[in-house]
Amino acid sequence: MPGTLDYLEQQCGAALAGVSTTDRSRLTELILSSRRIFIFGSGRSGLIGQTFAVRLVQLGLHVYFVGDMTTPIIARDDLTILISNTGQTMSVVKTAQIAKRIGSHVVSVTAAPESGVAKAADTVILIRPPVSHESAALAPLGTVFEDATMLFFDCLVPELMTRLGVTEEDMRNRHAIWV
Repeated sequence: MPGTLDYLEQQCGAALAGVSTTDRSRLTELILSSRRIFIFGSGRSGLIGQTFAVRLVQLGLHVYFVGDMTTPIIARDDLTILISNTGQTMSVVKTAQIAKRIGSHVVSVTAAPESGVAKAADTVILIRPPVSHESAALAPLGTVFEDATMLFFDCLVPELMTRLGVTEEDMRNRHAIWV
């Protein structure tokens, strides 16, 4: 059996290999063209979403995490990014349905193309880890999906920096610990 690090590298690489350049470009364009961005996920997927939200704030974008007390109401023409491995987490599916009904462009990041969140989305980004009998022992409970999703989001940041004309110094100046 391979070591955990080797396993995660291989599995995340395989999961990300299925994400097309078109999907990455589409999400980048949606982020750049949106006045406000709302992100939501539940549990560990939510933590990945919060991390991406911080990166987008550091880029100078108007970003909110759904469920925070200071988050405004999603409106028409906002971008809503939802993260769910199974795509069936009720709070995420309901958020997708409500945001879409309001007129927000809904992006789902999921491993499940036939799930409720995928069906409610305008854009679906599939991050599908390979099925492996080693998953339970080396990467339980959606670890590969979460790790691959985090890598996917972090891979968007350099392109966003370039397109926005933002430097690492600019981002550092928006980092909460420097305030």
